[in-house]
Amino acid sequence: MKKCILIYDDSQDILLLCKAILEATNYQIETMLQCENIIADIDLIKPDLILMDLWIPKIGGENAVRLVKSDPVAGHIPIILFSADSEIEKITLKVKANGYLKKPFDINTLKEIIKNHLQN
Repeated sequence: MKKCILIYDDSQDILLLCKAILEATNYQIETMLQCENIIADIDLIKPDLILMDLWIPKIGGENAVRLVKSDPVAGHIPIILFSADSEIEKITLKVKANGYLKKPFDINTLKEIIKNHLQN
């Protein structure tokens, strides 16, 4: 059974790019432009990993990660933050995300980070 990755980003281009790259690597990919209903999304989709844009509008990536990590059912799901923010590493530690990917990113780095977090 394919591992499922849920990707949140407010850029349709980024979502399409990530979806194309990761589906070619044999993952099931679900994408969302907003994360206001992240717990409901997770309940419906049941992802094995979440790739979260830090600067997603409205609640933002930091708050979304906090919501997931504090949820008794979804809290175990690995979350990778991705952003061009120069403080991404510090923010990742602060919100207890499982990892980060700096934008712009290398395709092989994206694949490797996801593979490593799905194996753990």
